[in-house]
Amino acid sequence: MNIVFLDASTIDRNDIDFSELGSEGKLTLHPITSPDETIERVNGAEIIISNKVPVTAEVLAAAPQLKLVVSAATGVNQIDLEACRSRNIAVANVAGYSTESVAQHTFSLILELATRTTTYASRIRHDWPISPIFTRLDHPLFELNGKTLGIIGLGTIGKAVARIAAAFGMNVVAMARDGSSSEGTIPRLEETQFLSQSDVISLHCPLTEGNQNFINRERLSAMRPGTLLINTSRGPLIDETALAEALVSGHLGGAGLDVLSVEPPPTDHPLFAEGIPNLLITPHTAWSTREARIRLLDGVTENIRSFKSGGKLNRLV
Repeated sequence: MNIVFLDASTIDRNDIDFSELGSEGKLTLHPITSPDETIERVNGAEIIISNKVPVTAEVLAAAPQLKLVVSAATGVNQIDLEACRSRNIAVANVAGYSTESVAQHTFSLILELATRTTTYASRIRHDWPISPIFTRLDHPLFELNGKTLGIIGLGTIGKAVARIAAAFGMNVVAMARDGSSSEGTIPRLEETQFLSQSDVISLHCPLTEGNQNFINRERLSAMRPGTLLINTSRGPLIDETALAEALVSGHLGGAGLDVLSVEPPPTDHPLFAEGIPNLLITPHTAWSTREARIRLLDGVTENIRSFKSGGKLNRLV
């Protein structure tokens, strides 16, 4: 089968092997594909793989032999599912490949805000030699032991983060929502109690039409002073202008973000303004350890293998 990967560079930094995927058909790897290149590149494809390249109704129409679209991700918002359904084109995704990587990254952000290791290290050659005492006490540090981690979205990744938090001696709570289960050992608190009692709040929920800008001015102000906010889920969950204001005012103790509302962000993004304190931003890399990317590629390959044999592994359409 003719397999076209439209944006292979989104999962590869020349450190993973595509030979297993290539054994499933005639494989063409495009590092990136711009919108004006997509239609030409899908012509003749029987299988399309896309991480972020839009697979629209127009793109589908340009690929009359197309049988399967595989998302090289968990999300499928780049694929027109209804258009695929109307043309009887199968769609599959890959889930669960980055759980441990994202949980690890989440805690790297929490630990940096709590211990300021890179902040101190970045000026070590200048600041330590001129210190009037044996150490430096420029930045406040605190222990995680005994603090409360509040998790919004207690799915697979949220639970992995909770396990790490427990190892640090943290108390873990989750925010209750309509329909959420009360089963398990992690208490679920109603919103007001959750926001006021959490020392660290970490977002691990999917983005829906109903929760865009869920972390807004009102909820930020309801958090206890000094709270840390972590987001390794989806950027639009946070009102970013309100977040900048809460950091500048000092009400929020810090924020660690791996995602923003627009990616890549514009240079004039409100969180790139000078003078915003205690803010860490990484470029949507929480998922991207080599181990996770290998699992992702294996998942894409298994989806194609299942489809060819008549199976429906990870099928969404």
